[in-house]
Amino acid sequence: MSNTPPRDPGRFGRSTRLIHAGRDPSAQHGFVNTPIYRGSTVLFPTYDDLMHRRGRYDYGTSGSPTMDSLKDAWSELTGAAGTVLTPSGLAALTVALMSVVSAGDHLLVTDSAYRPTRLFCEGVLKRFGVETTYYDPLVGAGIGELMRETTKAVLVEAPGSQSFEMQDVPGIAAVAHARGAAVIMDNTWATPLFFPPHERGVDIAVEAGTKYLSGGSDLLLGLTSANAAHWPALHRTFEHFAMCAGAEDVFLALRGLRTMELRLREHERQGLAMARWLQARPEVLRVLHPALPDDPGHAIWKRDFSGSSGLFGVILEPVPTAALAALLDGLELFGMGFSWGGFESLVIPFDCKTYRTATRWEPGGPGLRFHIGLENLEDLQADLDAGFARLRAAM
Repeated sequence: MSNTPPRDPGRFGRSTRLIHAGRDPSAQHGFVNTPIYRGSTVLFPTYDDLMHRRGRYDYGTSGSPTMDSLKDAWSELTGAAGTVLTPSGLAALTVALMSVVSAGDHLLVTDSAYRPTRLFCEGVLKRFGVETTYYDPLVGAGIGELMRETTKAVLVEAPGSQSFEMQDVPGIAAVAHARGAAVIMDNTWATPLFFPPHERGVDIAVEAGTKYLSGGSDLLLGLTSANAAHWPALHRTFEHFAMCAGAEDVFLALRGLRTMELRLREHERQGLAMARWLQARPEVLRVLHPALPDDPGHAIWKRDFSGSSGLFGVILEPVPTAALAALLDGLELFGMGFSWGGFESLVIPFDCKTYRTATRWEPGGPGLRFHIGLENLEDLQADLDAGFARLRAAM
């Protein structure tokens, strides 16, 4: 077997490409993985080399072999012209937005977006003269009615960060492109494995590598990939910000990349099984999961996606706050904490009512967002069963 990368990797299956993408053992003295390169200073052998910046790297912020391995692998996986790495998912999103909009521009953002996205639009973009309008995530091709001459981008997220509405991304992209606007997508829920963003009309795709790429809840990382038309602007903006990911986090992400599909498939299997189990519970009003046949967004999910992740929501029947606390506080296996995508199961309460502006959030009861990890499903169900017993006792 050669220790150089395979020729024409596109002819291989996805699992094979995940194993080999971004690796070149011949450039690392035969070692399987690209090692961690740390450093700021890069030395040049001559005056002429220094003055002409001759060499693959010229400073720590311009990259390293470790960073290049992940960038190359992610670009191959997403079908992008290029990828930049940032220290968090939110940082990846801000670089994407700043590469597209300028003072005086108009931005359309789905009302179901990740809340820190809204905070960035209102807290930073507004100060720089960018106006943001939030739109109904179910608008589809009707997005054209909201667009102006100054609309430079439409931000989508499918499904929504907490409410799990499914957006018609190709439909929105067709209208946006006809009007000269870019489409930016937060694709963290599905990852490129289950939703190839650039094939579906997305110009710039954002992923929180903190989630499924890591799989261990032990790193902070963002990835922003762009098609050929938007790669120069994205790369230029990234260089101006010099908002670089840490070498150790990039190395951990490369390690997680090799097993991401296997883990994601298990999260999907367990998540769907848990969602169906919760659907049958008398304490549950409805389950928010687009892969379920009776979900309002199922037809779009089935058309555009090849899988689902372990993250979904439920709406409980109305209960007092004390009863909800009794359910959550006594759980043994479900942790309460933000983020998701690791091996462990998580649950948090959520309520979109306080910040949605284009649509009304009236679910009929309290919401819980679940991430189903890799524990035994029967143990997780028993933990929740005991929690529901505590909820009923506190009524």
